Amino acid sequence: MCHGAVAGYAAANPMSLEITSREQEGIEILSLNGRLTFGQEDLDFRSELDRLVKAGQLHVALNLADLRELDTIGLGTLLFALAKLRKAGGALAIFNIKPAHIEVLTATKLESAFEVFHDEQDAVDSFFPDREIKRYDILQFVESLKANKANIKPTENDRQQL
Repeated sequence: MCHGAVAGYAAANPMSLEITSREQEGIEILSLNGRLTFGQEDLDFRSELDRLVKAGQLHVALNLADLRELDTIGLGTLLFALAKLRKAGGALAIFNIKPAHIEVLTATKLESAFEVFHDEQDAVDSFFPDREIKRYDILQFVESLKANKANIKPTENDRQQL
């Protein structure tokens, strides 16, 4: 898998994981497209991570905008990536996280394990201590979801079905 190339077998299998890699300000940006689940997808991601660590690319930001599915195995793979990068003296940032991904994080009580940001620039800035960073507040998001659910009023159709 080459830097800047698309990895995985997504062209042959649209349900798989496609990884696009590029660099911005010395930070490796990995865009994940497809799913990060048990099977070939998590193996592809681990291979890409191994390549980065061997190449000395220890500051990684993951773009999850096009990640359609994340299961607990995929989440475990992200935790593995975080631990591996930290052990090597690096760091991992995540950006463009979707509500469905947040649900997996909160269901597993791992919402505070990752550094999560709204967009790419915030994620990149997080690797530079002199820059102001804006983290994504997952707990605030979860609380707003709970509040929205509590404020939902039944419609006339709902009342008729009761």
